[in-house]
Amino acid sequence: MDPIAVILVYLDSKGDRLLYRYPYLPPEKLSNCGIQHVGSSGSLNVAQKKGKHRFAIKNYCSSDDLLQNQTASSTNNIAITVTKGGQLQGFSDDVLAPLFAVKPQLCNQKFELKVNDVRFVSHPTLVPRKERPAFTNQMTTIAPTTCQQPQQILVNIVFALHAQASYSIVKCYYDLSKRLGLALKVEEQRIGYLTDETIVMTRTHDEVSSKNLPLERAFEVISDRCSLAQALKSIYHDLCTTGLLNVIINQNLTLSFCLPAKAHQLHKKGSMVDPETIDSCLRCLKPYHGMLLLVDFAELLDCVPPAGARMLLQLIEVYTPLMSLQSMASDADLNIEYVYKLVSHLVYWAKATIIYPLCETNVYVIAPDAPLHTKSHLVEKFSVRFPGMSLFEVISDFSLPTSIGHLTTPLQQSSRQGILAQMVLWMLQHHLLMQLHTYVQFMASDMDDLDSDDGGGELESASLMDLAGSLLGQDDILMPGRSSNSDEDLVAGSLLSISSQPLPVPHTSRRSLTEDRFSVGGSTNSENIVAQPSSSHKSNFSMTASLSTDNCDSIDSIEDEEKIKELLQVFDDSDRPAIRRIPASASLDDLSLMVKLYQAGYFRSEHHLEEIMYFENLRRSQLLQLLDKFRAVLIIYETEDPAIASMYNNKIAGEW
Repeated sequence: MDPIAVILVYLDSKGDRLLYRYPYLPPEKLSNCGIQHVGSSGSLNVAQKKGKHRFAIKNYCSSDDLLQNQTASSTNNIAITVTKGGQLQGFSDDVLAPLFAVKPQLCNQKFELKVNDVRFVSHPTLVPRKERPAFTNQMTTIAPTTCQQPQQILVNIVFALHAQASYSIVKCYYDLSKRLGLALKVEEQRIGYLTDETIVMTRTHDEVSSKNLPLERAFEVISDRCSLAQALKSIYHDLCTTGLLNVIINQNLTLSFCLPAKAHQLHKKGSMVDPETIDSCLRCLKPYHGMLLLVDFAELLDCVPPAGARMLLQLIEVYTPLMSLQSMASDADLNIEYVYKLVSHLVYWAKATIIYPLCETNVYVIAPDAPLHTKSHLVEKFSVRFPGMSLFEVISDFSLPTSIGHLTTPLQQSSRQGILAQMVLWMLQHHLLMQLHTYVQFMASDMDDLDSDDGGGELESASLMDLAGSLLGQDDILMPGRSSNSDEDLVAGSLLSISSQPLPVPHTSRRSLTEDRFSVGGSTNSENIVAQPSSSHKSNFSMTASLSTDNCDSIDSIEDEEKIKELLQVFDDSDRPAIRRIPASASLDDLSLMVKLYQAGYFRSEHHLEEIMYFENLRRSQLLQLLDKFRAVLIIYETEDPAIASMYNNKIAGEW
């Protein structure tokens, strides 16, 4: 992904010329590789060997200096190789200059050329030469006269890349060449900057050529004289080191650029983050997400243009990884759309990452590709950041999925809890931990088949259950507000009880067999029975005493039953019996919420609990209780958010 070289080609009415390229070998090192410079034009001519093409490189240098040494076939006109120092060898600048000085018809669009193992990418730009007034001396009066129509200048900043570079990387370099051409066009129209720089470069070439000095000597002098050459040199080094550019053109125009594939490796080596992957992640950005900065505050302003610096400062003033983007937007008095753009920009520039706001219920586990070995640089870095703490000891608590709440107790000091939060944030910044979210999948049909195969004594249809209830004299089996007669529900384990967020799930109030059998005195026992009659025993109420209240209850029950049957129509015929057998389905409120979430598509393993809570305005306790009540038809599992995790999964760059 690092560029091999950057080349500046210029074309006007006087002809074309390769004005500058970087890197270049210093003149004192040219003799070590046996490169000879012949001719007054200053072009680079490689020593020729009989029987080979005049542009084929002669192997004067050691084999260790060559990264790619492909032998040119007899059909190749130019043999270009790349040395270990990043030098292009085996070509003449007099050949490449007219090659990159394309016709006007090819300007202002993508230019790409592949020669052997080198790919050249650029965006040729036509720049109108700034019209400058000329002065004529007539007697004592100096009157300005208008020059002729300004000529067109073609400037082409070419990046030489390895031919195996992926399409996304080639696209990034093309975009950089385009933006550089646009910047030069603006400065030329403002003060004629490009004209002045090219004049200095041309004169330098002529001076060096007249003295029969190597062409590299001209490049060396140009690097000292021209600010444009200094900018191109700085761009090359920044691309090879960090992938982040913040170059000022002509001390006036700031050019900011990011090569994501390089920049994101600063935080996680070996990862290949394409711009398309980042865009896909950012399209999934929601108000309930949070932001975690990966760098210090002082490094943030380098990636933001001056126009957006003020809004970024507003956001940073209220920034905390404990708050959602919506909360930070509200506190910073910014539109949520502006916050999205700022956060997206920081993520693209590898200055921040997307997380879910840090809280006690968040579940984390060690990342599968975490660089946890004894010689890892992160071990010492962690001990410097948290003196007296061991990275292996702290992160071992997350060998299994664990929530922060499980690692803290109310008896701990607040400072200890704060240090734990800081350590978790540090491990998230270095991608040692990944967060697991709870997803839900509706699987009623399969659960119904399992129940039928087990022979648990449950009938397969609601009509048969009603018939069985009437035969047994238990007409209230499916009436709302009543619970199942099976005592197994009282002790049955919840799928959520073994998760990272234990929650006591309340059942419908009823007395246990122990309470029914416990008796101290006749009067006290009678009062308890009257207040809360047991569902497993017959009540001693007389029929005449209960007629007045049962009439209203029966009417409400009939209406609720009709509503329940209507809600059940949402499910498939094969799923309806399994839903009907669940005691919570007899509760209109529980079933209504269940149907609402089912119709919204939340039970398709595509939405985690935090997302459901946000969009449906539910508390975590409400949602967990509902999932526990309908656990017979729901499969609950924990995994990472695929949208966020896709950014940091290692990928092998495919050949383009």
